[in-house]
This record gives sequence, C-alpha cells and structure tokens, in this order.
Amino acid sequence: MKLGKPGKPALLVLPLFVVLMSIVGQTTAHHAFSSEFDINRPIELQGVITRMEWVNPHTWLHMTATLENGSSEDWMLEGGTPNTLLRAGLTLTILQPGTEIRVRGYQSKDPDCLPKCRGSGRDITFADGRNILMGSSGVGAPGRGN
Repeated sequence: MKLGKPGKPALLVLPLFVVLMSIVGQTTAHHAFSSEFDINRPIELQGVITRMEWVNPHTWLHMTATLENGSSEDWMLEGGTPNTLLRAGLTLTILQPGTEIRVRGYQSKDPDCLPKCRGSGRDITFADGRNILMGSSGVGAPGRGN
C-alpha cells in the first residue's frame, strides 16, 4: 500500500477535530468558587467522616456534623483535586470513616440541604491537633489567610 499526500477530506477533518475539542474543553472547564459558594457564609463543622470521594476535578468529603443543639446534619464538602490533597498530607489512611474532624469552609449558595448540605472545605483539623489545608485553589477561592 502506497501512502501519499493527504487529500482534501483529510485536510477538512483536522480543523473540525480542533473545533470539537475546543468545545469539549469549554464544557468541562473549571467553575469559579463564587459561582457555587458564598465567602460571606463561613462554616465550622465538628463531626465524623462518613465517606471520602477521590474524584476529579474535586474531591468530596462526606461527614455527619454534630450541631450545637445536639442534632446531626449530613454534609458534603468540596476539596481540592486528589493530587492536591495527597501532596498536602491528606491520604486514604487518615481520611477514614469514623475519624473525628473539624472542618472550616464556606457554605454553598444553595440554601437547601437536600439530600445533604454542601460546602467548600478550607481546612481540616484532626483530634490530635493537626491542621491540613483541603481547599481548592480555584478561581476566586479564599487564600490561606482567609
């Protein structure tokens, strides 16, 4: 089989492919912090981990928080990418269900807690006093000093 120069159909496919890939890239683009979370609604939750999702583009920490009145509330807290959390020291072995934690962060703009309350986690403090940043470095996310 002899290979020659690409014909006109092949030359038309390449630009179409580039356009399609740019559309896909835009639809899966990273969201801004302020589009989902409210920096003016800080939260501080005390409770236990119920589940940890190591998914891209953001991890999700699920916890049952104990409220001041003694009742409990289920939360899911968005964190940074799995790679970011692992580099910060948050690993599969320390984020186990049943682990007591305190999380500081920001509540979502959605006021309903169905099926769970949602927020953006900034940092986690463990029972032994260790404090590790878990927050996203996405556009508009509060920095370390906030």
